[in-house]
Amino acid sequence: MEDFGISQETADALYADGISLAVSIALSIIGALIFYFVARAIIKKLLIGLRRFLERRDDSPSLNEFLYGFAKILLYAILIVGVLMILGVPGSSFLAIFGAAGLAIGLALQGSLSNFAGGLLILAFKPFRVGDVIVAQGHTGTVNRVQILYTHLMTFDNQEVIIPNGSLANSDIVNMSTQETRRAEIKVGVAYGTNIKKAKEIILNIFNNDPRVLQDPAPFVALQNFGDSSLDMVVRVWAKSSEMWPVYFDGMEAINTEFEKAGIEIPFPQRVVHQIKEKAAEEEANS
Repeated sequence: MEDFGISQETADALYADGISLAVSIALSIIGALIFYFVARAIIKKLLIGLRRFLERRDDSPSLNEFLYGFAKILLYAILIVGVLMILGVPGSSFLAIFGAAGLAIGLALQGSLSNFAGGLLILAFKPFRVGDVIVAQGHTGTVNRVQILYTHLMTFDNQEVIIPNGSLANSDIVNMSTQETRRAEIKVGVAYGTNIKKAKEIILNIFNNDPRVLQDPAPFVALQNFGDSSLDMVVRVWAKSSEMWPVYFDGMEAINTEFEKAGIEIPFPQRVVHQIKEKAAEEEANS
């Protein structure tokens, strides 16, 4: 070493420092490896326990998958940070990186974050479930899938409507599947001069003899309005939710058939126009 201008004492010190650094690095690597394998085994056990817990606690597959995936990402992120910190990377660096990345992602994905938050609210509070019939955002259909960003709705004419969860969580939702029974309301117009009592008896007889119609509450018929061309009657009957629409459509057809048999007219809109002939009026006035 003296040939290179380095004294023996300096060479010994450098050698000792090198050995110390190598040992320190080796111990850090060994510690990081031990931490990695032990922590990974613990994470696997935790994830298995979490999945079993979620399956026992909640019957919502969408929420279960989201919580499981989120927990998995979080635990493995902690594992990676722990390994790097054991290797000597300062924790403040991670905080700065995560903070800057979070700000950039938040600004770039404002709409998606709104949908994400809406998805969390929907999955947590469950205003509807897969299979429910709902009215939302101007669409009516059956809920097909509930994802973290979007809800998929199948309309009755077999079209798929994909609704952002941000809009869905902040608007009115009508869920038609939560109650066992529903009320059907039918509007019927009859001509002026019709015997209302007879028309009511015909309508009540139709629905009282329909086994799908509930008798508690009993079918209800009343004169609702004096229209321009008709006496407007309202019919209200209760049925099971699954049978409400068949009761409605069959009832409309039966009312029309029975009214025809009884000679009761269902009028169409009409106007009576009185025309005054000016010339005839003048001649009559002069005579």
